[in-house]
Amino acid sequence: MTKIIVAHSPDSDDAFMHYALAEHKIDTGDLEFDHVLVDIQTLNERASEGAYEVTAISTHAFSYVSDKYALLPHGASMGEGYGPMVVARTPFSEAELSRQVVAVPGYMTSAYLALKLWAPDIETVVMPFNEILPAVANGTAEAGLLIHEGQLTFSDFGLHEIVNLGVWWADQTGGLPLPLGSNAIRRDLGPEMMARVSHILRDSIAYALDHREEALDYALQFARDMEERRHLADRFVGMYVNQRTLDYGEDGRRAVRLFLERGVEAGIIPATVHVDFID
Repeated sequence: MTKIIVAHSPDSDDAFMHYALAEHKIDTGDLEFDHVLVDIQTLNERASEGAYEVTAISTHAFSYVSDKYALLPHGASMGEGYGPMVVARTPFSEAELSRQVVAVPGYMTSAYLALKLWAPDIETVVMPFNEILPAVANGTAEAGLLIHEGQLTFSDFGLHEIVNLGVWWADQTGGLPLPLGSNAIRRDLGPEMMARVSHILRDSIAYALDHREEALDYALQFARDMEERRHLADRFVGMYVNQRTLDYGEDGRRAVRLFLERGVEAGIIPATVHVDFID
């Protein structure tokens, strides 16, 4: 057996797409898959070391590891007219927000890149992504950038949406989706193994979409503050695991390249990025 480590975040959407693989619902032949679940900032950092054969990664972070990894044509999380949002206890105007410190889930996240494209001079501080919503609610942080299920539950905490970066990006690009998360595969596996692993991972996503209720049951254990609100977890998973996740589509691939090009133009990403997809 050849062992392949698949690393992804402990989020309901990632759990949903990897359900069939984790629960042995699909045939993997002589390949054995081990799962490593860690937060996205840690995944981004470990990708720079080439730690895992397959890893979920922020699209922004891919720009720093494209020498080691290529993008899989599936597994993407994209905001279709929605996406990471900045929330606060006070309904700041966008101008007022620029004078606040915004808690962000990591400087290599796509949410951070989108925020800095939207407001280049905004001041930020890094905080674990699952701590941002409570920190804003209890006043520890003035404002926060949400990338998880809090996008649907922030109003329960008395918070206000200041800007939705997925809406902003769509307005800026004529309706392109906002690239957030990607699945990347290590180049040193070689073309044949990369293709085999890619096929199996796509099968896992397709299985979850075709067996939605059982995959959602599995994903619910990873849904923060949503265990008793299945409809919200279902909605969140549907936002980020859908037909777009099976394949970026031509406009999705164009969005990835444009997003990273804008990051280079803004001086956030230091060098032009070669973006290639394993097909």
